[in-house]
Amino acid sequence: MGRTETRSTCCYCGTGCGVLIASEDGRITGVRGDPEHPANFGRLCSKGLNLAASAASDSGRALYPEMRLTRDAPRQRVGWDEALDSVAESFARIIHQHGPDAVAFYVSGQLLTEDYYLFNKLAKGVVGTNNIDTNSRLCMSSAVTAYKKAFGADGPPSCYADLEQADCVLFAGSNLAYAHPVLLRRLEEARAARPDTRWIVIDPRRTDTAAMADLHLQIQPGTDVALFNGMLHHLIWEGLVAADYISAHTEGFAELKQMVRNTTPNMAAEICGIREEDLIQAAEWFGRSPASLSLYCMGLNQSSHGTDKNLALINLHLATGQIGKPGAGPFSLTGQPNAMGGREVGGMATMLAAHRDIDNAAHRAEVAAHWGVPAERLSATPGLPAIAMFDALQQGRIKAIWIACSNPAHSLPNLPQVRAALAKAELVVVQDAFAHTDTTALADILLPAATWGEKEGTVTNSERRISRVRAAVPPPGEAQSDGWIVSQIARRLEALLYPGAASLFADTEVASVFDEHCALTAGRDLDISGLSYAVLDSAGPQQWPRPAGAVQAQARRYVDGVFATANGRARFHAVRYQPPAENVSAHYPFRLLTGRLRDQWHGMSRTGRLPQLFAHRPEPALEMHPDDAERRGLQTGDLVRISSKRGQLVLPLATSRELPGGTVFAAMHWNGQFLNSGGINETSQPQVDGQSFQPELKHAASR
Repeated sequence: MGRTETRSTCCYCGTGCGVLIASEDGRITGVRGDPEHPANFGRLCSKGLNLAASAASDSGRALYPEMRLTRDAPRQRVGWDEALDSVAESFARIIHQHGPDAVAFYVSGQLLTEDYYLFNKLAKGVVGTNNIDTNSRLCMSSAVTAYKKAFGADGPPSCYADLEQADCVLFAGSNLAYAHPVLLRRLEEARAARPDTRWIVIDPRRTDTAAMADLHLQIQPGTDVALFNGMLHHLIWEGLVAADYISAHTEGFAELKQMVRNTTPNMAAEICGIREEDLIQAAEWFGRSPASLSLYCMGLNQSSHGTDKNLALINLHLATGQIGKPGAGPFSLTGQPNAMGGREVGGMATMLAAHRDIDNAAHRAEVAAHWGVPAERLSATPGLPAIAMFDALQQGRIKAIWIACSNPAHSLPNLPQVRAALAKAELVVVQDAFAHTDTTALADILLPAATWGEKEGTVTNSERRISRVRAAVPPPGEAQSDGWIVSQIARRLEALLYPGAASLFADTEVASVFDEHCALTAGRDLDISGLSYAVLDSAGPQQWPRPAGAVQAQARRYVDGVFATANGRARFHAVRYQPPAENVSAHYPFRLLTGRLRDQWHGMSRTGRLPQLFAHRPEPALEMHPDDAERRGLQTGDLVRISSKRGQLVLPLATSRELPGGTVFAAMHWNGQFLNSGGINETSQPQVDGQSFQPELKHAASR
């Protein structure tokens, strides 16, 4: 094989950067940014620039199927047929004995849309359970819920072009410099060209993003709703709201106005621990700006009140008419490369494909008809979201779980309970490209999967843009694509559950699966019935909606002020401030915050293979304000035990003035491959938002 270059998409964050993969003799030899891709125009971050190095070695890859032949025996290598048969037979036995809800699927925002679609079809259309959830539950489900409540449908109304057109940019709980560096470069260039642009950063830590802000609101953790309500109070009483827009396009403003009447800027600032004049300045910039854009991420979403935080921020946009126009809108940035694609195909326990609702009989009938199954096979009972799913596993209500492309034994909160749940399960199937993760160690059956650069499909980025992912090289060993693995087991399971029935998985070529997915969106808010691989190959990455017959995609939503609600009006929500799930106390006096590092990704199964990506932060640490350390007689490098009501771990101490007093910080990435523990989630808070079921991973009371 000669040297070739393959156009594809990066496998890291939700920015969705285009890449050009150089390969030779079946090996990836280089990666560069695609100058034609509209997300990044050739730019890449440190992680993307090192993709070729991470793909260069088969070391640490899952290369062959493995099984435990008895419960307590170590896994040993087996053939694909034996592994596939065993998964299908075990699932069929449990379903026959205990019903379809006795099995569960835990998948990932790093799967391709076609893989996600097949998993969803298997769980809901073959097994008949909605017990399929995803690690995206941990990062963006509060944003999904808030978009649906406010606008009637999921999906950011903004696009990346708004980065260059915003006059005021509000960052809420997003360290863009680390989490979405390519987007930060675009914003920096825009501010250089338009120096009057204002940046407001809301974050308890003085992050690299906060250091670049015109105004940093260093609020107490979890007080975002109080801040936004206080800003809205000022906007209303200073006449900075868009009365005509509110009257023509929204409902519920009177109730909201009455509710925030008592949330004065002074009161809100006191709750948040900031100066009243800074809160007022933020409100003035936001309200008087010709175009205000908000960018938000885990700091808002990962909270027991995450939906309320999202809704309070959306209230600011609706009240000022800062939506549906260039440079404006509430823009949720996804953390994973295909969290958006998973939402599109209904790959979560609380939704159906194409933004349909599980509790809507007509919606279930539409999906069943599309798949060619009886309508009654699609369960009307919502499945168990991530935290409840693992609770049910520990309680024995779920007997078997199939985990794909995710590492819940590291990433879920309250890790002692997660490990106990996986240990109790009758069967744990793990489908992964990497052999050595905290979760693969607990697998009864390990299915080796292809990874980035080795498989075909699509992903959707944060601005609703669908891009092709292409294979540059074959997978190593006996690894197979995720879609192939799902389809092989699905056909076996169909034969055991419905002998003689036609298979729903007769044609699982990736282009055919994409066409099937697109057809299911026709007439929906995310209509992509006008897309196909041929269109994507000829016209390049496309945003949705793009219905059949459309000449081009719709970049910005709600331009006409008509929303996806029954009456076409956006809805204000009068949400009140509530404190975090855990408050500090005499026994647990520190607020523990978690977050990302610049050069690492999730559980480090990919980035942790490269020495150069440790240069920025070479080892794990617990960061503490130097005054707090001095009062306790601690110095940099000391080993300290950080504990909560759930668990503990030992970390080296680092002092940092980026943190306020009484607060400590640890990065989320370090795990059992680098520590004598599962990482900071040994201690994290499992309390979930009652609307989105997203856990409060961001802060916990600790000592």
